[in-house]
Amino acid sequence: MSNTLIDAIKVRRSQYALGKALPQSREAVTALIQAAVKHSPSSFNSQSSRAVILFGDESLAFWGLVEDELRAIVPADAFAATKQKLDSFAAGAGTVLFYEDQDVVTGLQGRFPLYADNFPVWSEQASGMAQFAVWTALANAGIGASLQHYNPLPDAAVARRWNLPASWKLRAQMPFGSNEAPFGEKTFIDDAGRFRVFG
Repeated sequence: MSNTLIDAIKVRRSQYALGKALPQSREAVTALIQAAVKHSPSSFNSQSSRAVILFGDESLAFWGLVEDELRAIVPADAFAATKQKLDSFAAGAGTVLFYEDQDVVTGLQGRFPLYADNFPVWSEQASGMAQFAVWTALANAGIGASLQHYNPLPDAAVARRWNLPASWKLRAQMPFGSNEAPFGEKTFIDDAGRFRVFG
């Protein structure tokens, strides 16, 4: 089956061997990330997703904050592996921090009380779609990335460092950069155990 969107999705993979060289300018990468988030769907057209795009030393500062938080909870004799993983993320050209604006969520809950319990769930779905859109867009621009979830450990320190609104809730982090290693073969579970088709 050939389909432009499906072909683009197939390119998206987790890249853990990142470098600092980008095939496009920072301005072009920023515009790409912004467009991917902007055009991602959200329930009630809530547009609740927010993104903080960090390049260079700012990205290094973020992973430094994560390291500080993890040092406080990971046993010293086990920290080497954690440090190695964090260093691999910091080795990239930048990091996208994905947020959901809780003011948007509570505002919708107030306006549409019948669906109040669903809006937090729909917000998470919107965030996931924004993350996927950015990841796919980066991959198709020849930029490697992976999706990480160190929140909520560094949330307060990050909010202070970059003066972020209190209503923004960190949901994921995406280090990105040049692809410094090939991708392995991707495996899939059997379709018969995954899909049901009727009619």
